Amino acid sequence: MKRLSDIFLTLLALLMLWPIILIVALLIKFKLGSPVLFSQLRPGLSGKAFRMYKFRSMLDATDKFGNQLQDELRLTRFGRMLRSTSMDELPGLWNVLKGDMSLVGPRPLLIEYLPLYSAEQARRHQVRPGITGWAQVNGRNAISWDDKFKLDVWYVDNQSFLLDIRILFLTIKKVFVREGITAAGEATMSKFTGSKTE
Repeated sequence: MKRLSDIFLTLLALLMLWPIILIVALLIKFKLGSPVLFSQLRPGLSGKAFRMYKFRSMLDATDKFGNQLQDELRLTRFGRMLRSTSMDELPGLWNVLKGDMSLVGPRPLLIEYLPLYSAEQARRHQVRPGITGWAQVNGRNAISWDDKFKLDVWYVDNQSFLLDIRILFLTIKKVFVREGITAAGEATMSKFTGSKTE
């Protein structure tokens, strides 16, 4: 039922949002240049890697030695707007149609984090990752990593169709309110370096 609802709701979203997706793509091309899309390998169900797609929101700026600048220096005002409204996540709908992701589930993080999880935290990979999730509507990037993982695992243990619908509605509310977009002192969220407690 979850997979069928993902496909139906994603096709409905694409039908409604395709003009916005086209406009955003053109604006990125004009303001940030090519490529319009950002792609990266992320761990999915059971930790299996897949290529996740997002709209590009940063400049490819480097220092005089060719090293990429920090996120806060590459993230433009336009890029911040894309992230705060979650419009950078729209290409992820393709990942949902492919079956790599679900509309709702723990957010897919970096491959490099996999060996850093405790056994309990690693349970977040028992379900497909989501475009939005329980952690996103309960603090997003403004909560600690440990709290975020606890919320992810809670979702794994309590997932249901009604909970997913609730999370989708709360996500729409969060997009308009624009809460929890960044962690204190960070462009988005500090890197995960392992848990304080196992």
